[in-house]
Amino acid sequence: MRREILAEFLGSLLLATAVIGSGIMAERLAAGNSAVALLANTAATVTVLGALIAMFAPISGAHFNPAVTLVAVLQKKVSSSRAVIYMFGQVAGCIAGAFLAHVMFELPVIQASTHARAGIAQWIAEIVATAGLVLVVFTSPSAKEAAWRVPAWIAGAYWFTASTSFANPAITIGRSFSDTFAGIRPQDAPGFIAAQFAGAAVGMVLLHALAERRERTVLTPASVAGKPE
Repeated sequence: MRREILAEFLGSLLLATAVIGSGIMAERLAAGNSAVALLANTAATVTVLGALIAMFAPISGAHFNPAVTLVAVLQKKVSSSRAVIYMFGQVAGCIAGAFLAHVMFELPVIQASTHARAGIAQWIAEIVATAGLVLVVFTSPSAKEAAWRVPAWIAGAYWFTASTSFANPAITIGRSFSDTFAGIRPQDAPGFIAAQFAGAAVGMVLLHALAERRERTVLTPASVAGKPE
């Protein structure tokens, strides 16, 4: 259990460090070009995420995300007591990751973001991003597959959602402690978190619908051969 919690803490810490640190570096080098900064932020985030999933999935499942952990509980893949400890490690790790990024870039360690991210469009974007993430995670047949499928989803969602796809309550909390490119105002974080859990619920409903459809599909020799019965 200690190994699993450590894996969730370290994975969340390094993920938050990658998101925030790459945002700082991107903003410094992009010379005011927000598109270039977001592209650099995306590339660093998803490559690190893929490596973290590959590294920690055999130990803890590489959730790094309370929304994913909650769905795992509801699907009886993780016990409630274990999930609570996972979530604590995830949130603590993301906050520590924000502090670590600040230290590396010689910024004040403890900050409160002033980056406004609010409104129904942003919340809908977070519902879509999180629902899609849940679908990708729980339809991946193995950790090896998840290590590229999850980053691929996040990379795309960075660009097609209005919110740039936080899709993670723990990372949202961590980013509220950073007044940088990747930050979110503390007063805006609850709206994002509520939307993320709503997205997780939507994703779980879709998972059940897809699973039910698979169960109803009966293969016969004729159907396999592509012939009408």
